[in-house]
Amino acid sequence: MCPPASLSPSSTVAADKTAFSNDEIYRRLQKAVLERRLGPGARLVEDRLAEVSGVSRTKIREVLGRLAHEGLVTLVPNRGAFIASPSVEQARDVFVTRRLVEPEMARMLCASATPVQIRALRRHVKQEEEARVKDDRPAIIRLSGEFHILIAQMTGNEILLRLMRELTSLTCLVITLYDKPNTPACPHHEHADLINAIEARDAVRASSTMSEHLSHIENTLDLSASPAEMPDIEAIFL
Repeated sequence: MCPPASLSPSSTVAADKTAFSNDEIYRRLQKAVLERRLGPGARLVEDRLAEVSGVSRTKIREVLGRLAHEGLVTLVPNRGAFIASPSVEQARDVFVTRRLVEPEMARMLCASATPVQIRALRRHVKQEEEARVKDDRPAIIRLSGEFHILIAQMTGNEILLRLMRELTSLTCLVITLYDKPNTPACPHHEHADLINAIEARDAVRASSTMSEHLSHIENTLDLSASPAEMPDIEAIFL
């Protein structure tokens, strides 16, 4: 498990800081997970979160409860809240679930995707390419995950969208723990191949491309935990 978040005693928050909404706090914490700024085992201290976000501890508990319900946070009685640390078995379960859901999701989009949506997917892949050129690892990880969420959003199925948001964040935790050093977890060309299949209305190819893509990601895992860096909680709310 990672040590508690690194917090500088000299770090302060301006007195007139505008308080964040629960949704914004949730979004920022989730984004920090996607960008690997909050790794598995990182402790989320209620007092510190309340201080940097400008809200009460009650609101922080509500957000942590929501994250715990989605499996991103583990609440330990008398100890506090921690970013979840998926086991090897749980890691495999995440990919089993994704392979059951996402190929069919790609197939659905083949029947309904509009030219506007195809252009939006290509713009997103372009952002991924730009992040790779800059070697911006946090952005690469976040954008790769958001690509899959974007596909779910385009299906128009809110249940799928909620599920994919949860699965994408859990996948990031799994990759943080088990990926091989310097191995890209989400090869960019596979996203482009998937878009091509969707644009061609080739449901069989889109489904198989998605399935192969997910298997490729899982195969980059070495199933040996690696230490996560100490997160900077205050930076998440800047």
